[in-house]
Amino acid sequence: MVKEIPARGTICGKCLPVRYILAVLGSIGMAIIYGLKVNLSVAMVAMLNHTAIGNDNVNLSHNLNDNFTKTVEKCQPPDGDNDNYVAILEDGPFDWSGPLQGTLLSCYFWGYLISQIPGARVAENFSAKWVMLTAVAINVFCTILTPIFTKLHYVGLIFMRVLEGIGGGVTFPAMHCMIAAWSPPSERSVMSTIIYVGTSFGTAVSILMAGFLSDHLGWESIFYVMGGLSCIWMILWIIFVQDNPSQQRFITAEEREMINGSLGQSKEDAKEGHPPTPWKQVLTSIPFWAILIAHCCSNWGWYMFLIEVPFYMKQVLALNVTSNAMASAMPYFPLLIFSIVLGKILDTLKAKGKITTTAARKISTTIASAVPTLCLLILCYIGCRHTWAVAIMTIGIICMGAMFSGFLSNHIDIAPNFAGTLVALTNTVATLPGIIVPIFVGFITKGNQTIAAWRIIFFVTIVLFVIEFVMYIIFGSGEEQPWNKKNQTSDSENTPLRSKQNNS
Repeated sequence: MVKEIPARGTICGKCLPVRYILAVLGSIGMAIIYGLKVNLSVAMVAMLNHTAIGNDNVNLSHNLNDNFTKTVEKCQPPDGDNDNYVAILEDGPFDWSGPLQGTLLSCYFWGYLISQIPGARVAENFSAKWVMLTAVAINVFCTILTPIFTKLHYVGLIFMRVLEGIGGGVTFPAMHCMIAAWSPPSERSVMSTIIYVGTSFGTAVSILMAGFLSDHLGWESIFYVMGGLSCIWMILWIIFVQDNPSQQRFITAEEREMINGSLGQSKEDAKEGHPPTPWKQVLTSIPFWAILIAHCCSNWGWYMFLIEVPFYMKQVLALNVTSNAMASAMPYFPLLIFSIVLGKILDTLKAKGKITTTAARKISTTIASAVPTLCLLILCYIGCRHTWAVAIMTIGIICMGAMFSGFLSNHIDIAPNFAGTLVALTNTVATLPGIIVPIFVGFITKGNQTIAAWRIIFFVTIVLFVIEFVMYIIFGSGEEQPWNKKNQTSDSENTPLRSKQNNS
């Protein structure tokens, strides 16, 4: 049962709706989670003793047959980078092997895998606000403790990363619950995009900060500085965010009524308990399976870019840590703008009746899968053209941002009451690529850090992008499903079910 809090209005009145304060703080929260997730990918470049590791792999590639050997190559560092590149490779204290590096990067997802469904149930039935806060707090404290545990033994790093994964795993379910409770259907694409584009912003800032801090203050500073700064967000989240408009005091009465009315909510709804999850209907729903398949395939490509691009930059393009960080971070700032603009355009077209929710989701998912496919295909044969390679990767990553207003928002369309559980289900399965990708890349590139080896990695990713596109275009839907509310059905998109019941 939810007690309604009297509305007192916002500090900025109508100029700054509370739902967008939530969206911005939610975006920063997702940025923190992803920033603390990805910082190890960049930090590890500075943490490793590349000379010792290189000696262990000497001449391993000579075991390849002559025909294959002719096709493999490494790039020379760009002009002016050679001295810096060699110096950086001799820096770090750890001589972790390629497979161990893959394990250290993937172990985050061990915790991520197990926490999502329990976290979703807690968020839906109790409080998404406090679930999100707990998730960030776990990541912050584990990040600050990472250098200490890593120096003890690499098992200590694994332990910290698994705990971070447990916290990170509940963020998408928690934020899906918040979006379902706060976003009018006419603004769902743009609000979802604002929140989830924080993952890209956090990635970019983390990569840049990690490269700068490791160069100037050492790899330990990456974890201390980024973890410490994140504590500020937790205070703001506690003060300004509530689970739904009825509990928020910093809101105008007009905004509260507009949100609740657009979602078909009433005071009676607040007194009702959360409906039980219709597991059978969910697991036999074709639109749900379309989201799940798209989510899994997209995550393979996303984590490949997110986790492995810094290593591709180092191993093949021969960029030093600073250049590596700048090139890796470059796509995520324009991605932020592109994603929000696309979400706004789609919401506007839907409001004018030009497209349906289904069409909007399919347009976004097409952009997020087809363009990266083309970019990876070009990258396979572009060779050592450093500038062109970075530009192509940038375009591919930017267009992947369309997924935020595509399949990643689709759970809320088909079942807003169970949005947290649905995204937990799809994201749990879609976590498997996060575990497999680093291990797969480490296996393919062990002793064979060449363009040919990375070509294999890119082709596997291309195939999965094609599967994502085909399955979602055929089976995806933006219509609210009949099982979203007990004993009620849905005949058209974005029509509140309660109003249908009242009119019957």
